[in-house]
Amino acid sequence: MTQFAANAALLIIDMQAGINHPRLGPRNNPEAELRMGELLAAWRLSSRPVVHVRHISRDPSSVFWPGQAGCEFQPTFTPLGSEAVFEKHVPDAFCQSGLERWLHVRGIGELVIVGVITNNSVESTARSAGNLGFDTVVVADACYTFDLQDRQGRMWPAETVHSLSLSNLAMDYARILHSNEVLASTHQTQL
Repeated sequence: MTQFAANAALLIIDMQAGINHPRLGPRNNPEAELRMGELLAAWRLSSRPVVHVRHISRDPSSVFWPGQAGCEFQPTFTPLGSEAVFEKHVPDAFCQSGLERWLHVRGIGELVIVGVITNNSVESTARSAGNLGFDTVVVADACYTFDLQDRQGRMWPAETVHSLSLSNLAMDYARILHSNEVLASTHQTQL
């Protein structure tokens, strides 16, 4: 069984109001927010560090364009005063955000990543985390994505896109676990 350090950080990526915009299309993992909420509650209960990442887009057509409601955190994922918040302008949460330094200063070597979009910000952040030497876990049922049209015009279902993204990460960058496995290890550590 996986054991997490007392200072393993939960990294919640882009759980902002805009991600629920209908124009993003069909998605997978309809219970992902419930799984994220369970993990957030467990992290808070165990006093482990929680890091919220918010995307601030440079594209005026984005659901995360500054100054609109889409940029705000969803109520369930509103950071507490004691929790860190990092803003990013590209998919990778480590890129010019100060996140890496913040983690190193606190001696945090383990990251548990949840959020959206699996094949975009989650994958990009997990790849960097793995490359930077962090022990990285991506929680498969606490992430989701949307149907994706490829460059040849073929539409790929969200579940296929999600699965392929997680398979990419499992090769070299992160361990892929389910929320029940992560929750069992956090409860085990508390005993």
